[in-house]
Amino acid sequence: MINSTLPVAIIGGGPVGIAAAAQLVKRNEAFILFESGKEIGTNFLDYGHVRLFSPWEYNIDDAAKELLLKHHISLPPKDELPLGEDIVCKYLKPLSQLPEMKPYIHVNSRVLHVGKKGFDKVKTKGRDQAPFIIRVKVGNNEEKIYEAKAVIDATGTWQNPNPLNAEGLITNNEIRVSDQIYYGIPDVLNRDKDRFKNKNVAVVGSGHSAINTLLDLAQLKKQTENTEIIWILRKQDITEVFGGEGNDQLPARGQLGTRLRNILDKGEIKAYPSMFIESISPAFGGKLNILGHQQQEHKMINNIDEIIANTGARPDFQFLKEIRHSFDSALECVPDLADLIDPNIHSCGTVRPHGEKELRQPEKNFYIIGSKSYGRAPTFLLATGYEQARSVIAYITGDRESAQQVKLKLPETGVCKLTPKPSAAKTSCCCD
Repeated sequence: MINSTLPVAIIGGGPVGIAAAAQLVKRNEAFILFESGKEIGTNFLDYGHVRLFSPWEYNIDDAAKELLLKHHISLPPKDELPLGEDIVCKYLKPLSQLPEMKPYIHVNSRVLHVGKKGFDKVKTKGRDQAPFIIRVKVGNNEEKIYEAKAVIDATGTWQNPNPLNAEGLITNNEIRVSDQIYYGIPDVLNRDKDRFKNKNVAVVGSGHSAINTLLDLAQLKKQTENTEIIWILRKQDITEVFGGEGNDQLPARGQLGTRLRNILDKGEIKAYPSMFIESISPAFGGKLNILGHQQQEHKMINNIDEIIANTGARPDFQFLKEIRHSFDSALECVPDLADLIDPNIHSCGTVRPHGEKELRQPEKNFYIIGSKSYGRAPTFLLATGYEQARSVIAYITGDRESAQQVKLKLPETGVCKLTPKPSAAKTSCCCD
């Protein structure tokens, strides 16, 4: 039998991982949390300059809120829009320093392997009674081994950006010119200004990260004489990128699309819709050439100085090779979520309530939550992850009734449309 006094192990120190910890504290359950970065919320600090389109109301977990208020730590105004760095500095750091949390949080601790003690992936008999084994690299050298009665993977996908190549493969050419490719959302107007000003910059992607990047580059273009902006996206209809605009229940999210539309109307960005990149190659004078096809014809874009890759991200399953887990073959998300979030089926940024039942894996007491549970799907809100964490923790701690009572109210994008799977008799849209 698994020792009931063993902690629940949480992998990932972002908002959803910390929410899981707070839920365990609320239920007086032991936990241990591993964050690979040097501090809590490392990934959020990568885009600390970006203002989120969801207000604090949707960005603070309920159990975490109770814990902060218990220690008389004031909360930000619920209607205020935080920067990425605010999520860390005004929320995650104060929370992680509380006495109920700090002793059990390990930063600079990368999980190398999760398995079952004395069991490889094949062996079944007695497997459920064996504790989990977590091998962790601390700092640069030391390796430690921990045991746990349950494991929650909340590592997200941010550190695994998709490549530029339309087939989803990282090519040798892309690796060769990687010093001229920025994966993520650069701080165009401050920290990274010198890298992009007076350059020919190509932005690849069509999600909210790309919109934020394009809007900042447009401001930089106004401040400098020779900054040129190229936008490469696979969507055929650019208007799909604008989202719900005035119909979006998150006004700041809707305004992103409206602002981008206005900039395009002024001709400040040269867009290449329906373009699929085949290769990136170095050219004379340190420039780059982008080769692809557009509307079934070959297309070459020359003399690019910098490329910003906002092409999304994908989950990393390397450290889970000996865990029995499953994922959707297309999205690499938790299987039961696929039809709810598949962009091939519907366009919603919202999703119906779901919890432990949908997140359950073949390996008992192992769960993937947060943005990683969505795999390669493009849209995820923290409120979704918080409710996932609450439901999973309730189930792990024996509160089956609470685990089943999943409640989630997300602001809709105003653009929900349904494209049923040909093989499906009926598919439920999240907006129903």
